[in-house]
Amino acid sequence: MAVLVPIDDSEPAMSAVEHAAETFPDRDLTLLHVISPNTSMYGEAAAFAYDEIVESQREAAEELFEEVTDVFATHDRSVTTETIVGDPARSIVEFAENEGVDHIVIGSHGRSGASRVLLGSVAERVVRRAPVPVTVVR
Repeated sequence: MAVLVPIDDSEPAMSAVEHAAETFPDRDLTLLHVISPNTSMYGEAAAFAYDEIVESQREAAEELFEEVTDVFATHDRSVTTETIVGDPARSIVEFAENEGVDHIVIGSHGRSGASRVLLGSVAERVVRRAPVPVTVVR
């Protein structure tokens, strides 16, 4: 049985990591970081620097995974890490389908006021499309 925890550098994602480590002590855990290169924010030259942009984001993902391993060390756990390039919500759902994931634990955006009841757009789409149960952590 496997649990997928999609992560980025947000507080809700770190809360999802903690929750998964505590709630699923006997399951294999996979941390997934999806690189979604938004080349529009880099201007026209981005088309020529696509590989460099993706490589830079892969390096950032490795740093993120190193930070998160501290959480699992305190729970005496090891995890598998994966980095893929694509649309975040679609990639998370496809990964869950293709890798035999039984459960997804995902962070939601921390919001206040009326928007607090709404999930982040990625979390919302994963909840709607996932073939397995999804736990959303704030």
